[in-house]
Amino acid sequence: MDLRRADLARARPLPAGAAVSQAEPLEAVLRDLRACRICRDAPLYPPPLPHEPRPVIQASVTARLCIAGQAPGTRVHASGRPFTDPSGVRLRHWLGLDEAAFYDEASVAIVPMGHCFPGLDAKGGDRPPRRECAPHWRSLVLAALPEIELVLAIGRYAQAWHLGPSQGASLSQTMASWREILARPVMPRVLPLPHPSWRNNAWLTRNPWFEAELVPVLRAEIARLVSKS
Repeated sequence: MDLRRADLARARPLPAGAAVSQAEPLEAVLRDLRACRICRDAPLYPPPLPHEPRPVIQASVTARLCIAGQAPGTRVHASGRPFTDPSGVRLRHWLGLDEAAFYDEASVAIVPMGHCFPGLDAKGGDRPPRRECAPHWRSLVLAALPEIELVLAIGRYAQAWHLGPSQGASLSQTMASWREILARPVMPRVLPLPHPSWRNNAWLTRNPWFEAELVPVLRAEIARLVSKS
């Protein structure tokens, strides 16, 4: 069964300004997350994960940037490191970061909507993130990252969580409002991005303003945040 945006809306992150003292230490959250087997041993939405879980995350209490992606693919499942695939190459190009800066957990947290590779569908594509993952883990992880100033909401699953399910009926509608979304007086701020997968090549071709207008703003934001650490 596919992940539905309504499921994401049922359990939302702690609101901006929530007391950090009530959050669990990040080390404890990461330890428990990396040992998680909910979708394999006690799935809320059968069938269970078809392989051994290998949760993937990059996080530090000093990180100011949070990259909110979808879920690991086959290459990331094999490496145990986020975005070790062609999507990661394109994403780093958009951000203006080399690999060393991108994988510096002191500056950059990478917190996908689903932490384990969800398996392949009948057509050989990646399944959506497991529906158990975000409601169980996402608020805990984000509450343990007190310095996050900007969340990059990559793709519809992350956008539904961080912006709400009513934020645009399509990726194009959400992306068309990126300036207004980024300017919202909330902390952390949120900037929506399309997924850097090849599957979005057609969308990127139809929307040249993304590279011309959004990417320069994105790179300036990233340079400011990364230089602080």
